[in-house]
Amino acid sequence: MSAEFLLRLENITKSFSGVTVLDNVNLNVRAGTVHALMGENGAGKSTIMKCLFGIYKQDHGQFFLEDEEFNFTDPKHALEQGVSMVHQELNQVLQRTVIDNIWLGRYPKKALGLFVDEDKMLEDTRALFNRINVDIDPTVKLETLSVSQRQMVEIAKAISYDAKVIVLDEPTSSLTENEVNKLFEIMRTLRESGLGIIYISHKMEEIFEISDEVTVLRDGQYIGTKFTKDLDMDKIINMMVGRNLENRFPQKEHVVGEPIMEVKNFTTLYKPKVKDVSFTLNKGEILGVSGLVGSRRTELVEAIFGARTLEFGELILHGEPVDIKSPVDAIKHGMALITEERRETGIYPVADIKFNTTIANVHNYKGFLGLLNNTQMYDDTELQIQKMRIKTPHQRELIRALSGGNQQKVIIGRWL
Repeated sequence: MSAEFLLRLENITKSFSGVTVLDNVNLNVRAGTVHALMGENGAGKSTIMKCLFGIYKQDHGQFFLEDEEFNFTDPKHALEQGVSMVHQELNQVLQRTVIDNIWLGRYPKKALGLFVDEDKMLEDTRALFNRINVDIDPTVKLETLSVSQRQMVEIAKAISYDAKVIVLDEPTSSLTENEVNKLFEIMRTLRESGLGIIYISHKMEEIFEISDEVTVLRDGQYIGTKFTKDLDMDKIINMMVGRNLENRFPQKEHVVGEPIMEVKNFTTLYKPKVKDVSFTLNKGEILGVSGLVGSRRTELVEAIFGARTLEFGELILHGEPVDIKSPVDAIKHGMALITEERRETGIYPVADIKFNTTIANVHNYKGFLGLLNNTQMYDDTELQIQKMRIKTPHQRELIRALSGGNQQKVIIGRWL
């Protein structure tokens, strides 16, 4: 029976500080299929992948690859055994070439092992790109490529280890529709070659388009595995949240009020430039800013928040012109920014949840002789953990140990 599965995870259990985050979770992946792993933020998706790759050691349970039991000691061990992962937040050396990023730490050597075989690296890299039908110059620096191209480099690197299983963690979060279609082409090519692909995503339309089977986790527990053809959106949502959602988009009645913020002729001083952008945000309104990758959406938001220098333009808050030259000024005017790149500009990864929650408001915790009121910081952090339903054993946990979704909740709690 088990021979039909390329990879098996059986009864995986993991606890942190007495809090069970995985409770007898199963995941069985067939060769030549795309297996979607779904669940809400904090469901355990990231944790079980970290157990698979040897980052965490499970408390109980077994892993099998082609019916051979294994326990990877670290991600390098997993790669060498043919299990690769393309992370949502790409961890690459942007100042080095594509070739260097693919072969870093395992450069092929010439005779006597004294020199790197540059010709072989170039030839092998081109062969990898040909396999997945990608046209990327192997000799350019990675910083010159788009996010989607950098992702293709990571996929090429994954299969360069003769991968049998590839995990793709939220791979489309920063891609345009055309780039998503290209990624799916590559996934279908890899599937046809017999690889097993674990696909982690919250995007329902993509799950139905690309996956063959779906496994759902909820609160660290295994809910079930079904063939995608036997599911619809309501069934998956029911498995994820444990109840039927009769009205997923209920009507909300509210009155849009007077203008609360006006952006007039915003033009930034340095490249990449925002040019002559104007809009009005009204009270009680959600205003969307749309555009393709590279359209300067992020730069516009950063300029409003004082993180980019204006050449000219005017910002009006509550009917009064304001001069915001830095994020400190923006915060003083009651503004908050949740950045696009969470890991690079949103969190302090080596600090705990309390620090990450209170840092933007730290001046308000100063008490006698300028000392910080630790009790108040603790209470406010605990309140946000409860309000945002952050899955953590305690607020002393380093934020980098949380799942991506729970890190995002901490950032939102910071501003609240």
